[in-house]
Amino acid sequence: MQKEWTQQEDGEYVVRTCGWSPPGDHPVGCGMKLHVKDGKLVKVEGDPENPITQGRLCIRCLSLPEYVHNPQRITHPMKRDPKKRGEDAWEQISWDEAWDIIVDKVNDIKEKYGAESIVVYGGTGREACLYYYPLGFAALQTPNVCYSQSGWSCYGPRCSVTDYILGAGYPEIDYAGFFEDRFDHPGWKLPEYIVLWGKEPLKSNPDGFFGHAVIDMMKRGSKLIMIDPRISWLATRADYVLQLRPGTDAALALAILNVIINEDLYDHDFVENWCYGFDELKERVQEYPPEKVADITWIPKEKIVEVARVIANAKPCTFGWGLAFDQNPNGVQLGHAFLAIVAITGNIDVPGGVTVGPPAALMGKWRMDARSELSDELWDKRIGAKEYPGFATAMATTQPDATLDTLETGKPYPLKMAWFNSSNFLAPTCSAQPERWYNALKKMEFNVVQDTFMTPTAMGLGDVFLPLPSFAEHDGVVITHYGRNSIFLGAMNKALNVGECKSDIEVCIELGKRLNPKAWPYDSVEDFFDKQLKPELGISFNDLREKGIVSPPYEYKKYEKGMQRPDGEPGFLTVTGKVELYSVLFESWGEDPLPYYMEPPYSPISTPELFEQYPLILTTGARTYASFHSEHRQVPSLREIVPNPIMEIHPETAKRLGIIEGDWVIIENMFGKAKEKAHLTPAISEKVVHAQHGWWYPERKGTAPDLFGVWESNVNSLIPHKNIGKLGFGAPYKAIICKVYKAEE
Repeated sequence: MQKEWTQQEDGEYVVRTCGWSPPGDHPVGCGMKLHVKDGKLVKVEGDPENPITQGRLCIRCLSLPEYVHNPQRITHPMKRDPKKRGEDAWEQISWDEAWDIIVDKVNDIKEKYGAESIVVYGGTGREACLYYYPLGFAALQTPNVCYSQSGWSCYGPRCSVTDYILGAGYPEIDYAGFFEDRFDHPGWKLPEYIVLWGKEPLKSNPDGFFGHAVIDMMKRGSKLIMIDPRISWLATRADYVLQLRPGTDAALALAILNVIINEDLYDHDFVENWCYGFDELKERVQEYPPEKVADITWIPKEKIVEVARVIANAKPCTFGWGLAFDQNPNGVQLGHAFLAIVAITGNIDVPGGVTVGPPAALMGKWRMDARSELSDELWDKRIGAKEYPGFATAMATTQPDATLDTLETGKPYPLKMAWFNSSNFLAPTCSAQPERWYNALKKMEFNVVQDTFMTPTAMGLGDVFLPLPSFAEHDGVVITHYGRNSIFLGAMNKALNVGECKSDIEVCIELGKRLNPKAWPYDSVEDFFDKQLKPELGISFNDLREKGIVSPPYEYKKYEKGMQRPDGEPGFLTVTGKVELYSVLFESWGEDPLPYYMEPPYSPISTPELFEQYPLILTTGARTYASFHSEHRQVPSLREIVPNPIMEIHPETAKRLGIIEGDWVIIENMFGKAKEKAHLTPAISEKVVHAQHGWWYPERKGTAPDLFGVWESNVNSLIPHKNIGKLGFGAPYKAIICKVYKAEE
C-alpha cells in the first residue's frame, strides 16, 4: 500500500484499517478508511488499496458509525449484586474496582474449589477467538475453555478432521489471496469448477475467506457447483445444483467417490504416492452406489454421476466446505469423505485447487501454546477429555455437551465461575437447549461478561460487565483462519475512543499481570504484537501498520518438499505420513477408520412414527447480509433490512397449512418451539423449512424472565442436547424434524 495509515482530509482524521470484530464478522480483514471528525466516526468507505477486498464493503461495515455511537452501547465497567441477576441493577465502576472484584473472586474460588471450577465461554467469529483460550489457560489458569455449541458444531470439526486426515491447517479455496498481483500471478491457475458444499460465502465471508472472490473467479470463467438444501442467489448462477435432503451429505460424498473410483477417474500418481488406505476406501464406497444414494438424498442418480465426473475431470477444481459439515452428527465422516474427494482428484495444495497451511501458525500457535501454563494434572481435568479423546486431541476446549452435564450434575466436580467472552449464547447462536444452560449457569457463584451491548446473556447471568471496543477503537491484528491458513495478516488501527472500553488483548494483559504475571511479560499492546510478529515475519506492529497487510510466502505442493512436516521429510503430518483415506487415529479411538453414512437421529427414516407428528425437516443457520449471528439487532439501518426472524417455507406446503406470506408461525418439535415470520419461496423443498438463528429483541423488556424476548424466536430450543457423533463432534442443527402452524395472534 502506498499511502500512510493516517491522514488529514478536509478537516477529518482518516485512518486506514482492516476490520474484524466486534461488531461481528469473520477475519476477512476487509480494507476500509475510517473518517473521524470531532471525536466521532462519521463515515466508512472501502479502501481500494486493499488487495483482497479492493474497496468493496458489506452493509455491516458501512453501518459501523451506527454501531459505534449507538446509545445502547455499554462503554464503562459495571457491577451488580449476584442476588440481583436478571434485574437492571447495574452500577458503573472503574476498571481498578472491576479488577479488584475479579481478582479477589478468582483467588477465592481457586482456593476453595480449584482452578478447574472456572469456565471461560467463548463466542464465534469475533476477534476474541484468538484470546479467550489464553484468557483461560494463562490468566485465569483454568483448563476449562468452552465453546458452548453442542458438538462444537462450528469450524472445529472441520479443523479436527483435517488435522487427523491431512495433518494440515484449514483447506481453503485458492483465490490467489497470497499474491500481490492476485489473479494475474503467473503461478496461479483459474479453477475450472468451484464446488461450494453447504456454504454460501457471499453473506458469511467464512473464517477469513472473502466470499466475493467466488464472483471474481466466475467472471474469469470458473463454473460453479452448489450442494445445499436451499437455492441461494449463487445457486441460480451455478452450472450444477444438488439440492439434497438435509443431513444426508455423507451419503452423497460416498456416492461421488464411488463414481470417481469405479470409473477410474482419480489421480493415480497422487493416490499411489501420497494416500494411505485407497483399497479399503474403494471397498467401502461399493456400499454407496448412486442409485441407492439417490433414494437417501433425493438427488437423481444421473445428476450424482454427472457431477462426480465433472469434479474428477476439472483441472483444477477447488472446494469450499461449510457449516453443514459441522452441524451434523455424521459430520466427521462427511469431512473425511470430502477430503478424500479433494485428495484423490489431485486438488490438494496445487494452483487453483485448495490451499493448506500448518495446523497452527502465527497468533494461532501462541493461542494454543498458552496451555503450557497448566500442569499435566490440571490439564487432565478438562471436561470431556477422557470421554471424547477424538475431540480432545485436536480441540483445546472442553466438550460442550459434557460441560452442560457437569453444570447440571456437579460431576466430576462442581463449577463455580463463568466468564463469557464475546458470547451471547442464550440467543440462538450456539447452545442447544439454551434454557437448560441458563438455569444451570444461574447457580454460579460469580460471572463476568465481556461485550459491547447489554445482551440477554449479560442481563440474565452477569455480575461484572467489561465493555469491549469496536475494531475502530483499538489496535490489533486480523488473521485469516485464526492462523490455520494465514492468507494474510492485517493491521487494525485505532481511530477513536468511546468511553472506557478495553480490547480482548488489553484485558488479557491487565488481568494476566495480576493473576499470573510470568505468562504476560508485555509492556503494552504494541509490545505484545511485536513479540508475536518479529519471530515469524520479521516485522514489528508498526511495520504492519505501514504495510497495511502482509501475506506470508506461499509454496504449492509442500508435501513434496518436506514443508508440511516439522522433521523436513516429504509427506503429511499424519501417523502414516500420507493423506489417510483410512484413518489410523479414528481406529485407535474405536471409530470406523473409513467414512460411512449415518441417518440423522430424527428423520423420516430413523423415527418414522415421530415424523408423522412432525412431518417437516428443519434446517437452520443460513446467514443474512444484515447481521452476524446475534449481533446488529440494535443498528437501525440493518434492522430495517431484516426487521424480523424469517422462516422459509415452500408455497405449496404453506397453502396446505393455511399460511400466507408474512404470517407469524410457530415451529415446534418434541424439544421446543420458536416463533418466526413466514416467507414463502420455491427455493426450498416442500418437505423442508428453514429458520433463521440469532434472534432477540433489544427493544423489548430486558429484565428476567423476558431477557429481551430471547426465548420467543429461539430456534435452538428445537435442537436436542447431546445428539452428537461418536467422537464428540456434530449435532443436528441443520437436520431435525418439526411441524409448523400459524401463530394465534
